[in-house]
Amino acid sequence: MTDMANRQQSHAAIATSNASRYLQQLCKHFAHKVEASFDERVGIVRFSIGDCRLLAEDAVLRLALDAPDAEKLVQLRDVVESHLVRFAFRETLSINWLPGGGGAGTLRSP
Repeated sequence: MTDMANRQQSHAAIATSNASRYLQQLCKHFAHKVEASFDERVGIVRFSIGDCRLLAEDAVLRLALDAPDAEKLVQLRDVVESHLVRFAFRETLSINWLPGGGGAGTLRSP
């Protein structure tokens, strides 16, 4: 059982006009190996190392990560970021991870 007090969270707001496209690409890609659900606006991917919630707005892709500890949070951030950068090869994204959930708990499930 995971100790909820030790859970680690991080979030990022990434400026892009392709937020919905990237959300769907990430979720479809990860769904081949892990549980993922999504629509055009909201997604969640459940990895063994933690969860990634995604929200596509008009010009922003919001990512919120939740992991059981700091080490898994770093791994989760690396996996999500490396895939996003690969899918967004036509543009240079600025990804600045901040501590905390960034309100991800308020996102509705797809």
